[in-house]
Amino acid sequence: MRALVVRRPGGPDALVESVLPDPAPGPHDVVVAVEAAGVNFIDVYQRSGTYPTPLPFVGGMEGAGRVIGRGAEVTEVGIGDRVGWVNVPGAYAEQARVPASRVVPLPNEVDAVAAASTLLQGMTAHYLTTDAFAVRPGCVALVHAAAGGVGLLLTQAITAAGGEVIGVVSTAAKEHAARAAGAGEVLRYGGADLAERVRALTEGAGVDVVYDGVGAPTFDASLAAVRRRGVLVVFGQAGGAVPPFDLRRLNLAGSVSLLRPNLDHYIADRHELCARAEAVLHALVSGQLRVRPPAQYRLSDAPAAHAALEGGGSIGKLVLVP
Repeated sequence: MRALVVRRPGGPDALVESVLPDPAPGPHDVVVAVEAAGVNFIDVYQRSGTYPTPLPFVGGMEGAGRVIGRGAEVTEVGIGDRVGWVNVPGAYAEQARVPASRVVPLPNEVDAVAAASTLLQGMTAHYLTTDAFAVRPGCVALVHAAAGGVGLLLTQAITAAGGEVIGVVSTAAKEHAARAAGAGEVLRYGGADLAERVRALTEGAGVDVVYDGVGAPTFDASLAAVRRRGVLVVFGQAGGAVPPFDLRRLNLAGSVSLLRPNLDHYIADRHELCARAEAVLHALVSGQLRVRPPAQYRLSDAPAAHAALEGGGSIGKLVLVP
């Protein structure tokens, strides 16, 4: 099979197309013919060495396709079943071996490309708005990178729960996308102080919650934009990791709570994984969740997909189609 292998950390060119033996399932595994693989920042972090990963490895942590092999102890799915998965390595390939306990069934209405466009980022938006911080009617949220894959889904999840969104984007096209997803106000990066602009929109109070997937470049503004006893959720570091800081800053900001959550901890057992995936897929089928058609790349073009994601010019999700 063809696969994109990282043998040493580096830039997008560290993803090297290779020919590997077809995987064989272990007793508790399935082998999936990959029809689509999601491109996510965790893939970038692993490829670059920001998240140290044993070498060599096949890139990609999110995929969808059809089961073509299964181990002797597998009871969750059968040959021919359509499944998706997240946070299991090896999706950038024509075939992937996945623990059967980590795959979720796909409804007939959701094709592989839609699943690989939605599962990881959709479940991220779900846990961020239901568990990390429970959005309720009247809440005001600041969403960084509001036109990114997670940002667009976060905006929809917040507004569906009765909250209001102030989005932050970098271009006019992204502003249009954020507003179409439900953002009531959209600010641009750069120019006047971001926190001051947010407080001007909230009568000086600040927002109930900030969802920040950018990290170092936006952290100070995020903290300054949170209301007294509000919550700052730093769920990613697309712009770099937040440096160590004095915890007294949270006190001085108004007894602000700071979270640094990880999707893995919110889908740790199979029951929670399936329930969260089912909620996302149901919202997708019902039309409550709208996903932009993703930018599709061939498997061999994975380096270009990574460059586009890191460059910040993409809107919505990127997927590889083997």
